[in-house]
Amino acid sequence: MDKVIVAQNLSLAYSKDETIINKVSFSINSGSFVFITGASGSGKSTLLKSLYGALKPQEGSLVVAGVELKGVTKSKLNLLRKHTGIVFQDYKLVKEWTIEKNIMLPLMISGYDKTIQQNQVDTLLKHVRLKHQAGKYPQELSGGEQQRVAMARALSHNPVLILADEPTGNLDDYSSQLIWNLLEGANTDLKSTVIVVTHHIPESMGIDYKHFHIEYGSLHEVT
Repeated sequence: MDKVIVAQNLSLAYSKDETIINKVSFSINSGSFVFITGASGSGKSTLLKSLYGALKPQEGSLVVAGVELKGVTKSKLNLLRKHTGIVFQDYKLVKEWTIEKNIMLPLMISGYDKTIQQNQVDTLLKHVRLKHQAGKYPQELSGGEQQRVAMARALSHNPVLILADEPTGNLDDYSSQLIWNLLEGANTDLKSTVIVVTHHIPESMGIDYKHFHIEYGSLHEVT
């Protein structure tokens, strides 16, 4: 099976004096569903940031979808991000845009035909139960609804890789279950590799998954 992520002796840091992730090596197969857990401040979000190039390796090698991220060029990084869907803790929706246009953003960047853009957005709005909110703006929605919009945006361009940072951290049960259903569906139906940073793995997961845990700068697989 192809490896979508390969890290070798990877170290990550925000300054030379404080290493967050220390010389870890791991690989993730294409099409996997992976949870990354750890205490607050352990480096979960730091590791996730490195996977889409927001934080460059301090030492070692990190290859994501065939792209070496140490010293990566801007053009290669942009190409990687076109095939990646990201769900942030704070949603990162464009406040000046409607819900519909927010979901459409990755499709616009990738140059899809307007008819395809609209059809995909309509389908996703139905999936996240927000068709009736299409013309509203992010600030008019609840936190749970905004996260569902962020989830739809991450899925809109059928990404090869989906990275989600605490996607259900502060959500109600209804929105949380919708998010997990969408992530499971992306993995099983689209064959996307899904990597989720979380404090708690839901008991209701209906698919096989891998579990990595971060502690004291090290990462190990939980079996």
